[in-house]
Amino acid sequence: MIKIEYYGNKDLLQIQKTAFLASSTIPANMVLKTYDWATSMRDNGQCVISGFSSKLEKDVLQFLLKGKQPIIIVLARRMYKTMPEEWEAAFSDNRLLIISLNDYPRQGKKLATERNRYVAQCADKIFFRRRHRAKQPLPYQRRI
Repeated sequence: MIKIEYYGNKDLLQIQKTAFLASSTIPANMVLKTYDWATSMRDNGQCVISGFSSKLEKDVLQFLLKGKQPIIIVLARRMYKTMPEEWEAAFSDNRLLIISLNDYPRQGKKLATERNRYVAQCADKIFFRRRHRAKQPLPYQRRI
């Protein structure tokens, strides 16, 4: 069961958002293209929503935190007791929303899938990176 908890600027849910979802492993040639995409989103002030849990997603979050655009982080676990230090500036600038979808201490595959579905449902567009091209889109995948 989803138990949603919010921390930060809940008004960010009302603006245009692009979801970023990435597999845990992707080809090296896609990494630089993804960094370019993240830089473009940052420089253009575009809101990005993601779980920011895979290595690539964490890297993208670091690019975004250097900007001034809104960021929505969706956790597939309970809310942090202490916010990570690198998020504090964005939080202070009122451009960060952290959403927790449950009260479990750790994320598992099922919880991550539920989180990704929630992220996709909240988004107006989805930017998706995966290891191989899918024969069929995932249930929450829409191309941009």
